[in-house]
Amino acid sequence: MTQDEMKKAAAWAALEFVEDDSIVGVGTGSTVNHFIDALGSIKDRIKGAVSSSEASTERLKELGIEVYDLNSVASFSVYVDGADEINARNHMIKGGGAALTREKIVAAVADKFVCIIDNTKEVDVLGKFPLPVEVIPMARSYVARELVKLGGDPVYREGVVTDNGNVILDVHNMQITDPVATEEQINAIVGVVTNGLFAARGADHVIIGTPEGAKQR
Repeated sequence: MTQDEMKKAAAWAALEFVEDDSIVGVGTGSTVNHFIDALGSIKDRIKGAVSSSEASTERLKELGIEVYDLNSVASFSVYVDGADEINARNHMIKGGGAALTREKIVAAVADKFVCIIDNTKEVDVLGKFPLPVEVIPMARSYVARELVKLGGDPVYREGVVTDNGNVILDVHNMQITDPVATEEQINAIVGVVTNGLFAARGADHVIIGTPEGAKQR
């Protein structure tokens, strides 16, 4: 299997978590695009979706799936999204596509978070993938200086503006041995909207695309 085929296997396997007549939380990224295609195959069985990005919203609408504003939805059963890295405790780094804040919000509302990945995303220690931090634009330099104090090497992601109108700092060279504490520490910096550690609210289920097909843990 190619990496894309492994992503597709994981994405389609996530359909088993989708309940009939439900609203489905949908994330962002290349693996999620396969999940959106899978949702399109059962669109007559679901009410619609809540989306974490403009890109996913557009793709869902193109397939004829109604997209609800999160403010109009009190709760829903499942949120399906990918990850840039994930450890054995289901703590993740997300945000490679710059949608981390909306992803974290939608995940917070869902009863269950199902993470879909290919097996290249599994790591022992988080941090090889640069940690994205969404920042209010005027605070970019200040936040970068504070991130250096925490041992990171922040790099401004030039030319990228989030769906919320903010900027991204990618923090390199961090070995994140305590993801829950690091998530809280970075979020406490004034000017940070949120960071790409999904540790306080990790995945409830992980579906991994492998050369032998999709596996769950």
